[in-house]
Amino acid sequence: MTIQSLGVGSGLDLESLVGQLIDAERKPKQARLDAKDESFDAEISSLGKLKSKMKDFLDSVDELRTDTALKGREPTITNPSDNVEPFTAEAANSAVEGSYKISVSQLASGSRIETAKAADGGFASTSSSVLSAGSGSLTFKIPSTSDSFSINVTAGMTLQQMSTAINNSANNFGVTSSIIDTGTASGGAKLVFSSATTGSGNDLVISNDNDLPELNRVSTVNSSGTTAVTTLGDPAFLSPVVSAQNAKANIDGIDVESSTNEFENTIENVSFEVSEVSELEGDAVTRKKSTLKIGFDTEGIDKKIRDFVDNFNALNKEMTNLTKYGLSDLEDDGALAGDFMIRGIQQGLSTIVGSAVSNSGLGTIFQLGIEFNEDGDLEIGSNDKYGFGSGEDRLKAALKDNFDDIAKLFTDENQGIGQRLYDYVEQYTSYSGLLTNRERSVKDQKDLLADEREQFELRMSGYEQILRDKYLGLDQTVAKLNQTGSALIAMLGN
Repeated sequence: MTIQSLGVGSGLDLESLVGQLIDAERKPKQARLDAKDESFDAEISSLGKLKSKMKDFLDSVDELRTDTALKGREPTITNPSDNVEPFTAEAANSAVEGSYKISVSQLASGSRIETAKAADGGFASTSSSVLSAGSGSLTFKIPSTSDSFSINVTAGMTLQQMSTAINNSANNFGVTSSIIDTGTASGGAKLVFSSATTGSGNDLVISNDNDLPELNRVSTVNSSGTTAVTTLGDPAFLSPVVSAQNAKANIDGIDVESSTNEFENTIENVSFEVSEVSELEGDAVTRKKSTLKIGFDTEGIDKKIRDFVDNFNALNKEMTNLTKYGLSDLEDDGALAGDFMIRGIQQGLSTIVGSAVSNSGLGTIFQLGIEFNEDGDLEIGSNDKYGFGSGEDRLKAALKDNFDDIAKLFTDENQGIGQRLYDYVEQYTSYSGLLTNRERSVKDQKDLLADEREQFELRMSGYEQILRDKYLGLDQTVAKLNQTGSALIAMLGN
């Protein structure tokens, strides 16, 4: 007889018995593996959060550890009115502090060329043919530069088609062709060429490459580069209606010019870009002057200092939460409660932040307005706790009177708080850093635990098979005894 399930032959609940024995064997070992798995997951998650906070803090420290970051110059512009803003400015860190009176009298522009009126040999309409017979080419160039491109002109090409060909040329360096319909028979349609190349002497030149008389109407020179007319009665060459010009400004009474609207290093290590002409004084001649002041970027440094405080506090709070012990049974321990490494990092950061820098006139961050509160966080307080002014007052005074000492406080090669903090934090967060290595180690342990769990499942499977084989024999034996007993009862009954 074949028994499909334990207990079928004997009538005993052997399937339940085997299940209970397996559960009794599995539960303690399963609980141990699950607890280890949860512990590894919690540690990996906590280390990831900590590294993220440390990297945010590292970024804010990086903004404070170099002279370049701390000694930036900030241009401030004051205009005579809000209606006109003649220029914007930028300053390198090496720019000298100073104040300048600046007015703008002219913007840089490119040249402009127009074809003649219809009555003077120009074009009657946009559909007029540029060339009635043959074919030729026009070359557009700025002689003082290497900019150049050509278009082909064929018989029957209309004014509109040629304009489109110019604008669509792949090598076009900034020449715009447009058509203005004057609306009169004498005026006709005028083709207008505008060049984006600015600066005095940079007028657009259009060469009639094949010296075709009809193309003189849309060119400025012949193939030889001159305006000489070879045949009596040929249409005259064009001339710029507006020549390219420089931008012009006046700085403290000194006239200056630039071939573009950007004045680079006209004031040493300062550049400014003009966009509008300055307003006129009441005499309608003199230009009103704007004031350009080059000074320290106090606003930018103030933000960097406050970001440093905020990121330190965020990191400190994260470490405190991770390593804390619950004060009662109702409060959970931190995921890394009492962790020696994390507490060591926390103490190390506080020690560096509170250290003195002898090469800075400020000495410590306290004189910068930063102090520790009772929770171990940093703050820039608004109250005067110690008789030295509030943190806000001390910070404002340092930004005003001790700008170089702020830089030394953070950037001094040997004692600078920024330098030391950056090196200290990086040894934990870098690719081969201590926290990164610890994170890898925990992940490796988690992988080993997965192997252990797999082996455990194999052992449990083997244990189940042993139990089933054992109780299968019992089931079969009891089933045979039941059959024998039934047969004897039947015989005695007869």
